[in-house]
Amino acid sequence: MVEEEEIFNSHDVVSLFTNTPIEQSLQVIKSRLENDHTLKDRTLLSVDDVLELLQFVLTTTYFLFRGTIYKQLFGAARRSPVARVVAKLYMEFLEQKAIASAPLTCKPRLWKRYVDDILEIVHKDQVDDLTEHLNQSDPTGNIKFTYEKEQEGKIPFLDTLIVRKPDGSVKLLVYRKVTHTDQYLNFKSHHPSTKNLGWSGPFSTE
Repeated sequence: MVEEEEIFNSHDVVSLFTNTPIEQSLQVIKSRLENDHTLKDRTLLSVDDVLELLQFVLTTTYFLFRGTIYKQLFGAARRSPVARVVAKLYMEFLEQKAIASAPLTCKPRLWKRYVDDILEIVHKDQVDDLTEHLNQSDPTGNIKFTYEKEQEGKIPFLDTLIVRKPDGSVKLLVYRKVTHTDQYLNFKSHHPSTKNLGWSGPFSTE
């Protein structure tokens, strides 16, 4: 149930992958690995070995543009498989810190996150304060949030449309963007299924 003085709100991280701070993420991962007592049962690699390999992968991203080779100096490559894990772990660290330190006046009653999309139930007058708090939570200052409030009792989140009824109850509908065409590939077509697609590198094409 959503109370009359509350509102659905969604926050979105601005360019999460390319803004993920690598050194701070490695510190978060190091702490997680050191506290994982089952690590030695799953790999012969030490914590230092894992961190050394991660640092190598995350800091040696190169790409070719108009005949010139560039090196990515900050953040993680958007299409690198390891970047997803690193960004996810850093966001988990950041949200735990943000929620724990949020002032009671703007602390969300509901917080659901999928990668860089967050859905909350928060007091309708505290959205700006919550956003300001979130934008101060990252010690590097690189992770920033934008927000979208519910409009006329409705808010899209991922592929769902959340509708708040007058009595405070909620119903979920399938959400389609205005650009959606309702066109789908035939299941028997020769197009490869998503689960079989892979990447040969951070900037490969499918």
